[in-house]
Amino acid sequence: MRVSAKEVGKKFEELVALAQRGEKVIVEQDEKPIAEIVPIPLATGKFKHGILKDQLKGPAPDFLEPMSEEELLDWEGRD
Repeated sequence: MRVSAKEVGKKFEELVALAQRGEKVIVEQDEKPIAEIVPIPLATGKFKHGILKDQLKGPAPDFLEPMSEEELLDWEGRD
């Protein structure tokens, strides 16, 4: 559904209900699309592991190893 920006204020609740039901609601100004009303996905309460799998490459720092003297000076803000 396409609706003008002026109509949004008058039909807002109706447009939100349409979006919640899965309808695509596009807001136009001067017959050009400027925004879209979309529902926010509700959290399922489940944590998804591995969402960055294959996106992070290279060695990771070993946080259990002591810092070098240079790293410690940087961390403490000393020269």
